[in-house]
Amino acid sequence: MRMCLTADIGGYYTGAIEEGRDQFGLKGDFVTSPEISQVFGELCGIWFVAEWMAQGRQSKGVELIEVGPGRGTLMDDMLRTIRRFPAMANSIDAIYMVEASPELRVAQKNLLCGEDAPMTESKVGYHSVCKYNALPIVWTETIKSIPIAAEKMPFIMAHEFFDALPIHAFQLVSVPATQTTSPSPTDTSSPSTKTSHPTLQWRELLVSPTPPNSTHATLNTPPSQSRDTPPPDFQLTLSQQPTRHSLYLPESSPRYRALKTNVGSGALVEICPDAALYASDFASRIGGSPQHPKPRPSGAALILDYGPGDGSVPTNSLRGIRRHRRVSPFAEPGLTDLSADVDFAALAEAATRASDGIEVHGPVAQADFLEVMGIRERVDMLARAMMDDGELRAGDDEEEGKRKKVEDVRKASARLVDRGPGGMGKVYKALAILPENEGRRRPVGFGGDVAA
Repeated sequence: MRMCLTADIGGYYTGAIEEGRDQFGLKGDFVTSPEISQVFGELCGIWFVAEWMAQGRQSKGVELIEVGPGRGTLMDDMLRTIRRFPAMANSIDAIYMVEASPELRVAQKNLLCGEDAPMTESKVGYHSVCKYNALPIVWTETIKSIPIAAEKMPFIMAHEFFDALPIHAFQLVSVPATQTTSPSPTDTSSPSTKTSHPTLQWRELLVSPTPPNSTHATLNTPPSQSRDTPPPDFQLTLSQQPTRHSLYLPESSPRYRALKTNVGSGALVEICPDAALYASDFASRIGGSPQHPKPRPSGAALILDYGPGDGSVPTNSLRGIRRHRRVSPFAEPGLTDLSADVDFAALAEAATRASDGIEVHGPVAQADFLEVMGIRERVDMLARAMMDDGELRAGDDEEEGKRKKVEDVRKASARLVDRGPGGMGKVYKALAILPENEGRRRPVGFGGDVAA
């Protein structure tokens, strides 16, 4: 997944996609919430304003950090909203954009700073100046390049970021007894693979080349994923022996270990180590950690992505998307978007393990989050503003055009909160990481109200 998406040469986000076509939008492969409606980014901006207010309205040291910023649309909508609250806008020291793709960094710079704005390079990353409040923007390839300081208040946005991080897949198998005598001094096998009685062990599902002359039929590609695409170049193969990942990752959490008892042989699990690293980093920046002590936790992280919200572990969720259709994730590597369901419970577990100074809220359905944040009221305001823009006679062509625009705005917002099967409002979830407050306050959108 990492190679296919962000390899230096030929990665989906780093140069492989055809000239004149990008990944986002109707002409690309998929449409994200910020591209569907400006209201999404506006409400995310409002959420951070509400957190800034609830945490004491710090007058300086605020940092805006977005990981995986796409074309910059979400940050642009957030900044446009935040500047309506001058006290918070003036408290922002810098904006950080964590982006691996050189092409997307340029697209973000053009939107947030202007096409004529220069971009300079330093040891930290790339620098320019935002068109809003002349704020400095720094682009880095990894969040580790962003300094951690105890006095900073980081507000971190992660929208459709965790789903693109590489996963490992494992299956639980029954292993017959293999060790009947004491191992010899020259036996280099792992002790955990040599047993005197049948055991359940995890085996990794590895990516391997498909056999020569393979077809969709011989590979059992689902019909919905085989239209207009060549047979997959790769497939998943169950390892016959333990790997270093299978010996450690499925044993790293009680949620995974419980599958041995609750499900038994055949149990599947997908684990994303990178997701745990990022969640731990967010938590450390907000709540402090032994490596980075923070006397007074501050800041917040808002994560919006798709995956189970009931605590279950994702399985068989690796997918490929091309031109708004599901395709095999193993066909046309580098030209296909790859993603997998986000394990929100694993994010919460990693965050709370990394810092005693944070707490986690959610996940809640995106529809619930956006409705509590006021999506209907905001859409009504936009609709009235569109219709009140000048006095026109009923039946006028321009009046009809306005009505069409209002209808489009309402349809777009309805798509974000659609609770039907596969609807964005149901499939997508919101998770928040906040400073530990011993249950005195819940954040807005997660059962709490705005704290003035």
